[in-house]
Amino acid sequence: MKASNSPAFLPFVTLTLKLVGFILVVSSLLDYLVLLYPFNVQERAWQLAVTGQLVDRGVIPMVGIAFLFAGYAFGNIIGSSPSEQRAPWLDLRTWAMVLSSLLGLMFLLLVPIHLNNISFASEQAIKQIGERAEQLESQIQKQSQQVSALLKNEQELNKLNDAIKSGKIQGDQLKQLQSIQQKLQSLKEDPKALQKQIDEAQTKVRAEKLKAENQAKRESVKSSIRTGLSSFLLAIGYIAIGGLGFRSMGGLSVGRRKASAR
Repeated sequence: MKASNSPAFLPFVTLTLKLVGFILVVSSLLDYLVLLYPFNVQERAWQLAVTGQLVDRGVIPMVGIAFLFAGYAFGNIIGSSPSEQRAPWLDLRTWAMVLSSLLGLMFLLLVPIHLNNISFASEQAIKQIGERAEQLESQIQKQSQQVSALLKNEQELNKLNDAIKSGKIQGDQLKQLQSIQQKLQSLKEDPKALQKQIDEAQTKVRAEKLKAENQAKRESVKSSIRTGLSSFLLAIGYIAIGGLGFRSMGGLSVGRRKASAR
């Protein structure tokens, strides 16, 4: 307790804040470089994946910059920071504000890029869903035509009946043939039953298609709101930090010059 209250401990707190901020910023930038490798900007899938991960980790550099500024502010309060005027490019805060401005611009540009990629991905997903549904409906039509042709072909029905009665087929294969025979017999007795089954199968395919399309649209909206809005807020935050930081440092430099002139 005494150590934490002693004036000698306060510069250590200042140094710790600066060090933590510096490590957070540098480690996050290295993480960004790893995310961008291998650089394949022409692929939309790569753009979507990288954009989402950049935005998810976008607050870490902001926290690091905040720690860095807090360290400098705390140092000025306790008087441990050097009071002499430095060249701007030698001040770590200047580079932090430049970085903040660049990150703000990056996240601002990511907003329309992400929204455009999400829209394209949603259109592609809906297109694939439609193609799969068309294939299923085509298969249903082909199968119904085959069944209709089989019902009209007495020769094939007799062959099926003879194969069952021959006793040469046993076990599961016999059960399958008997099941097919029963279904064909029921369809033959009720011609409308086949069309009813076709309609039910088509209705099911169309319902699943609609469900899948709605799911794809919901995911698109969720991603647009989550990543797009987060990226926009990060852009505002970083640009504000950079702009206000440069303004405050400009005011601080003017104040120092006036104080030295006095």
